[in-house]
Amino acid sequence: MSHAHVSNTKRIWTVFGILSIITIVEVIFGIVKPAILHNNSLLGLNLLNWIFIILTGVKAYYIVYAFMHMEGEKSALRYAVIWPLIFLVAYLLFILLTEADYIFEVFKNSTIKWNF
Repeated sequence: MSHAHVSNTKRIWTVFGILSIITIVEVIFGIVKPAILHNNSLLGLNLLNWIFIILTGVKAYYIVYAFMHMEGEKSALRYAVIWPLIFLVAYLLFILLTEADYIFEVFKNSTIKWNF
């Protein structure tokens, strides 16, 4: 018996719509830069940047889930792929934010001045 070809047109448009909405929100926040988000900070980073990081993570997860066909896999394989990536991205963010804060403090409190 042969398998019937199933059209995924609705699913593709749904994924396109969700990713487009998230991208539009990111672009609007990037253009408008609301003062309440841009001037307040959390853990050394302003809230606007945290929103960008979170929305980009959501888009990346949804791309992996939908376009790399992870929704059809067993949950153990999904977790084996997703959890290490989440851990590594969180670790990379920690290192980047820690080092950036250190560099900022060095330039702010020393005789070395910003040249860029």
